[in-house]
Amino acid sequence: MLVLHGGTRDSFDPVPRRNLAGLRMWPLASTIRAKGGRRRLVVEPVRYRVRGWNGATMSPVADARAALASVRARFGDLPVVLVGHSMGARTAIRIAGDPGVVAVVGMAPWTPIDEPAEQTAGRQLLLLQGDRDTVTPPADSLDFACRASAAGAEVARVVVRGDGHAMLRRWPTWHRLTVDAVLAAAGVRALTPVLVDAFDRAKAGDFDGCV
Repeated sequence: MLVLHGGTRDSFDPVPRRNLAGLRMWPLASTIRAKGGRRRLVVEPVRYRVRGWNGATMSPVADARAALASVRARFGDLPVVLVGHSMGARTAIRIAGDPGVVAVVGMAPWTPIDEPAEQTAGRQLLLLQGDRDTVTPPADSLDFACRASAAGAEVARVVVRGDGHAMLRRWPTWHRLTVDAVLAAAGVRALTPVLVDAFDRAKAGDFDGCV
């Protein structure tokens, strides 16, 4: 599993070793590593070279692809789950078409209206969206969920009520849903009823399941 932290729209500043965006993802990585260890679930945080997406350069995408190649070189052709927050979610979605990727969890995903969706075909995609997010608008993730579903992805979208982009007010909910989705995608355990319901709703075209 690769864990991809957030960033910013435009910046070629180097990412410091102890950056807030990366630290935000450590509890998730630690929990998933602990719960999946007996099943040899490998958890790899990805640290980008620079902080920004940077338009057509798509700076973090190259770093994420390099991380995928590194994991494949060390562990072989194992199924890969991607987890990302904000820009990290956009990065995960962009590389979802890699043959080894089976699932993506996007937390507060940055999915602008022109973000391609075709590469998600055949993948499981869970989008978690705060209804008070003013950085990555809920309407954008709803649009992307519809387009990814039409492209052939197995999609669910869950709205976390009362929370925004930083995922601070209801962090335990974001944490629980992400951990549950990753462990299910990795074959450690079955999907929880909340996520089963979200995926079932999506099959009927309802991408507004709330928690």
